[in-house]
Amino acid sequence: MSWLALLAREALTGARRWATRVLTLLLLAPLALGCEALQDRLIERAAARAQQQDPERFADGLHVILCGTGSPLPDLERAAPCTAVLAGDSLYVVDTGPGSTENLVVGRVPFERLRGVLLTHFHSDHIGELGELNMQSWAGGGRDQPLRVYGPPGVQRVVDGFGAAYALDSEYRVLHHGADVVPPRGGEMIAETFDPPADGGAITLFERDGLRVQAVRVDHRPIVPAVGYRFDYAGRSVVISGDTVASPNLQQLARGADLLIHEVLVARVMETLSRAARDAGRERIARIAHDVVGYHTDPADAVALARAAGVRKLVFSHRVPPLPGILAGAVFLRGIDTGGELEVVLGEDGMHFHLPEGSDEILQDEL
Repeated sequence: MSWLALLAREALTGARRWATRVLTLLLLAPLALGCEALQDRLIERAAARAQQQDPERFADGLHVILCGTGSPLPDLERAAPCTAVLAGDSLYVVDTGPGSTENLVVGRVPFERLRGVLLTHFHSDHIGELGELNMQSWAGGGRDQPLRVYGPPGVQRVVDGFGAAYALDSEYRVLHHGADVVPPRGGEMIAETFDPPADGGAITLFERDGLRVQAVRVDHRPIVPAVGYRFDYAGRSVVISGDTVASPNLQQLARGADLLIHEVLVARVMETLSRAARDAGRERIARIAHDVVGYHTDPADAVALARAAGVRKLVFSHRVPPLPGILAGAVFLRGIDTGGELEVVLGEDGMHFHLPEGSDEILQDEL
C-alpha cells in the first residue's frame, strides 16, 4: 500500500469520527437546552450506559488498546504513552503516561482484570499517571490486591514515590467509604524489579494462564536500561518498543510477531522546531528539541525493522512531534511504501486491535 493510500485511509477514519460527534451535538443540543425532561432522560441513559459491561468485547485471543499515543510535548488529542494488553482474564498496562487512565476508564476497559503495570523506563511521560491508574483500578475497578509494577532497576524508587504521594488519598478513601468497599490492600503497589541481559537476549518475566511476557534492553541512551516487551498468548503476539533508536535487540524480540507498537520521531520536523526556538531566543527549548532526535526512531527505520522481523502489522505510537489531523498523516507516513505483507497504521488514542485465537486476522476498531 502506498503512503498516499495510507494517508487517505487515516484521513477518512478521522473525518468519520469527528462527523459523528458534530452531528450528534447538532441534533441533541437544541432539544436538551429547552426541555428539562429530555435533559433528565439523556442523563439517565448516559448513566446506565456508563455502567454497562460487555464481557464478550475482550474475549477470545489477544487484545491491544492504545491508551496513549502522544509524547512529553503538549497534545490536546493524545495522552502520553500507554498500551493496554488483554489476554483472557488478565489485563496489563505498558507505561502510564499522563491522560491515559482517563482513556481506559472512558473506554470501559475492565480494570477488575488488571494484573500489573510494566514500565519501559522512567521518563515522566511514561510514568506520570501510575498513581492515578492505581487509584482508579482500586477504587473504581474493585481491585483488592496490591498492584504489581514491573520495570528495570529504579522501579522501586518510582513505586515508593507514588505510594508516598498517594498515601493520604488512600487513607481518605478508606475512611470515607469503608474497608469493605475499598480494601486497603488494593491501594498498595509492589515493585517487581528485573535486570534485562546486557548481551541483548530476552528475559522471561513470567508465564501464567497461557500468557508469556518477555523483555529486552533497547537503546535509549543515556537512559540505561530501557526495555521493550513482548506478549504471547493463544498463538498470537504483540511487541511494544518503549523509547529507543532502531534496536537489533527489539528486532529479534519482534521476530514473527503479529503486531508491533513502535515509537516514532520525525527528525526533520524537530530540527525545524529547534531552529525556530533558537531564532526566538529560547535556547533551552532549542537544545532540547535538538537533543531528543538522537534517541528515538524515524518512521522509515521503524518500517525497515518491522519488515526485517517479519511483523505483520506496524503501529506508530509515541508520535513526536504532535501534529494535527491530516498533516500528521502526511508527515509521519511520507515516503512509506511497505511493498509487501506489512501494514502500517498511524496510532490514535482509543484504537483497539483484536487478534483472535486460531486465526491470522488482526481486527481493528475504536473503543
